[in-house]
Amino acid sequence: MNVARRVHDAGGRAFLVGGCVRDAVLDLAPHEFDLEVYGLSPERLEAVLAPAFRLDKVGASFGVIKLAGVPVDVSLPRRESKSAPGHRGFLVDAVPDLPFHEACARRDFTVNAILLDPLATELIDPFDGLADIEAGVLRHVGPHFSEDPLRTLRAMQFAARFGFAVAPETVAVCRAMTQDDLPRERLAAEWEKLLLLGRKPSLGLLFLRDCGWLRHYPELAALVDCEQYARWHPEGDVWTHTLHAVDALPLVRTGVRADDLLVAVSVLCHDFGKPATTRHEPDGRITSYGHERLGERPIRRFIDRLWNLGGFADAVVRLVACHMRPMALVAAGASDKAYRRLAVEAERMDLLSLVMECDMRATPPNPVPFDAIETFRRRTREVAVAREPPKPLVFGRHLVERGLTPGPGFKTILDACYDRQLEGEFSDLDGAMKFLDAFLGDRAGGKKKQSS
Repeated sequence: MNVARRVHDAGGRAFLVGGCVRDAVLDLAPHEFDLEVYGLSPERLEAVLAPAFRLDKVGASFGVIKLAGVPVDVSLPRRESKSAPGHRGFLVDAVPDLPFHEACARRDFTVNAILLDPLATELIDPFDGLADIEAGVLRHVGPHFSEDPLRTLRAMQFAARFGFAVAPETVAVCRAMTQDDLPRERLAAEWEKLLLLGRKPSLGLLFLRDCGWLRHYPELAALVDCEQYARWHPEGDVWTHTLHAVDALPLVRTGVRADDLLVAVSVLCHDFGKPATTRHEPDGRITSYGHERLGERPIRRFIDRLWNLGGFADAVVRLVACHMRPMALVAAGASDKAYRRLAVEAERMDLLSLVMECDMRATPPNPVPFDAIETFRRRTREVAVAREPPKPLVFGRHLVERGLTPGPGFKTILDACYDRQLEGEFSDLDGAMKFLDAFLGDRAGGKKKQSS
C-alpha cells in the first residue's frame, strides 16, 4: 500500500497483477506481490521509490524493480516482441501509458491477467479471468502465448496447484510447442512447483500426457499401459499407480525443501524400472522382479534433464533401490542388524519411509498398511538409524596407534570392523577397541601360522 500511495501522489496508478490477485480471488495467501505502475516514466518511478526503499534493479532491462528485503516487484507496463527462440528471446519496451487491455495481453493465462487497484479496490479484467477462476479453467490469453514454450510447464504446475482444468484450445496450443530451447533450471523450477506445491500433482502429469509433452520425458511415457498384476495393483497400469503415488505427496511433506524434493522425485521415479522388467508369467501373474534396482539408468536420464544438484541423483537412486525393503523387514520381524544394514544402503530411513508410504497409498481400493508403516518408523528410531546410518567407530588412526603402516590393507580392516559393528558385536568405542585388538591379534596369529 505504501508503494501504491507514493505512486498515486506522484500522479500515477499502481495495480496489483498476476499471481497475487489470482491467489486473493481463490482465498489463498499470496507470498509475493507484483505491482504494475501506469502513468510514470522509469526515471520518475525510481525517483518516487528511492527515498523509501532500497532498490534492486536486477530486472531493470525488463522494466522490473525489486524492493530489497520486501517480496514486491514493481514494473511498468511493457510491450514485448519476439526476437529469438526460447524463453528469453524477447525485446522489451516500457510504455507507461499502454492501454490496460494491451498490457494484459502479454500475460500467459486469463487468471493471471487481472489488475487490482488496491487504493480504489477497482478490478480490471479484460480477458474474463474472474469467470475462468470461478469455472476452474486455465485458458491462455492470446496468440502471444505460444512464443514462450515454458508456459506449457506453467500450465502443468498450475493445474496441480489449483485444480484447474486446462482449456482444450490451450491444450492444442501447447501440443504444438517444444521444450528443446528451454534452459534446464527453468524446467526444474516448474517441476519443483508441481511436486512441492501441487495439491494434486497427477493433474499436471495428466495435462502433460494430454498435450503430448510426455514425448519430452520418455521415462514417464514408458509407464503408460505398462501392466501390473491386478491382485497387487487393482488401480491399473504403472502410470495410474504413479499418479496415485504423487497425489500422496501433500500428505508426507515435511516443510524441509531439500528433503521434500528428494522424496517427491523418488516417488515420481520409483517404478521407472518396471517397463524393462515386466513379464507375463505362464500362470497369469505379471511380475517385474528387480525393477527397483534396474530403474537406475532411466532415473538418471530423467534427473539429468532437469537438475544439476550434486549427489541428488545418487540419493534418489538409493531410495528407489530400497523402496521395497521396508515392508519385507516388517513382515519378517527383522533384527536390529537388518535395519542397520538397510540404513547403510538408503542413508535416510526417515525419507525412505515417506517414499514407502506414498507407494502403499497408491493401490486403491486396497487398504493402506498404516500399522506396517508405523512399525518400520518405530524400529528405525529404536535402532537409531532414522536419519543416518551408524557412524563407524573404528578409524585409520586407531590402526596407526597400534603400529600399522597406512596402505591398501587399511580398507580391508576398517570394512571388516564396520561389518561387525553393523552385526551388533560392539556399539561403543570401548567395545570397538577390544574387537579391533582381538581382530588384529587373530590376523597376526594367522600370518605366523602361514609362514611357519
